[in-house]
Amino acid sequence: MTAPKWLQEVDWEQVQAEALDFLQRLLRIDTTNPPGNELAACQLIAEVLEEEGIPHELFEVAPGRANLVARIEGDGGGEPVLLSAHLDVVEADDEAWTYPPFGGEIHEGCVWGRGAIDMKNMAAMELACVLAVKRHVGSKIGRDLIFAAVADEEAGCELGSLWLARHHPQKVRAGIAIGEVGGFTVHVGDTRIVPVQVAEKGVCWLKITASGEGGHGSMPIGDSAIGRIGEAAQRLARTDLPMHVTPVVRHFVEQLASHQPAVKGIVLKRLLQPWSSDWILDHVIPDAEQAQLFRVLLRNTAAPTVLQAGSKVNVIPTAAELKVDGRTLPGQDDEAFLAEVRAVIGEGFEVEIERSLPPVEGRVDDPVLAVIQEVIDQLDPGAVVIPNTITGFTDAKAWSSLGSRCIGFSPIRLGPELPFKKMFHGVDERIPVDGFQFGVRALVETVARILD
Repeated sequence: MTAPKWLQEVDWEQVQAEALDFLQRLLRIDTTNPPGNELAACQLIAEVLEEEGIPHELFEVAPGRANLVARIEGDGGGEPVLLSAHLDVVEADDEAWTYPPFGGEIHEGCVWGRGAIDMKNMAAMELACVLAVKRHVGSKIGRDLIFAAVADEEAGCELGSLWLARHHPQKVRAGIAIGEVGGFTVHVGDTRIVPVQVAEKGVCWLKITASGEGGHGSMPIGDSAIGRIGEAAQRLARTDLPMHVTPVVRHFVEQLASHQPAVKGIVLKRLLQPWSSDWILDHVIPDAEQAQLFRVLLRNTAAPTVLQAGSKVNVIPTAAELKVDGRTLPGQDDEAFLAEVRAVIGEGFEVEIERSLPPVEGRVDDPVLAVIQEVIDQLDPGAVVIPNTITGFTDAKAWSSLGSRCIGFSPIRLGPELPFKKMFHGVDERIPVDGFQFGVRALVETVARILD
């Protein structure tokens, strides 16, 4: 695809410097969720948009909790493109950090702060992208460009993207939605991989209840509710659910294998075979975290997370509860997942779904991926774009419910010394300044091509 001519007029140093300033200012606003306080961040963004004359709306859905939606209208020639980023962040322990987590300071070539990777970096890049489009193209674009800065993603999206999708769907409905998680550099041997999210697991959170005879603590009961729920938790923690190879995971593994030395590539492909997958994960892949990632991408998971029972040390309770964080692969539904869980824990338990969000899965041949590869070829020659699946959930849950094709592309160029997985929710979260500046240009170049 030919790059739009207006990109030749862009002063990239100015755009990148402006985006860096946006990032630092956003990082200095503490939007730890809870309580969130996204309103302050939305107001900062609104001031910038106001100065540029870009129409926008701010929705305060609860005290201090807000979402912002801006739109540059095009000529109506195609479905809108949505750029989205959540403004809330997870907590940060000041004492554990080298530099203040809400300082937005630059040290050692990086911008430090909670949200530098997840995902105020993307909010700043998207804001810079919207300004670049407005300044250079105005309304002479092929389709509308929407920018949504949302609340509450870290706690489940209810006050953010899901609220917008339910209450104002016409304001955020788009053909393509670009958000997290993807676009960062992953070093695999001598190959640089750029994973781009097109799929994510669903959510199926369970409450499992065991009932039994109660009594005095001085008279133990062999088949107590606590004993039974403990056994169920242990079985779930130690048992892998059945293997399911989804189209996106199959494509990811095969593409990754094709860029590795012959023997390593053959071994990677064997991960997709039930007869060899577990043995390879247990005995061949040296990186335990990498092995675990492949393991959970190949199956539904059910992680015991909360146990509740009893109130007094000398009373045997008649009921005990186990909360389970269930994640389902694309192509799997809640009933199939429940059947897998019941097969592990056995009979005699009450199983209740407390929250369910469906999986999201796009196409491995989505045309947007070819656009992204073209941009990566220009800015980081030799890096390979591969569509992938993530194990968590994002605002894509909301946007996909409105019919959007969701693409996780929050570009950052990273060296092997600063792996993405250690920065995501990690202590000393930070983003390299040059890697961020790369991301600003990569995002603008990509969005410009899609809009053209």
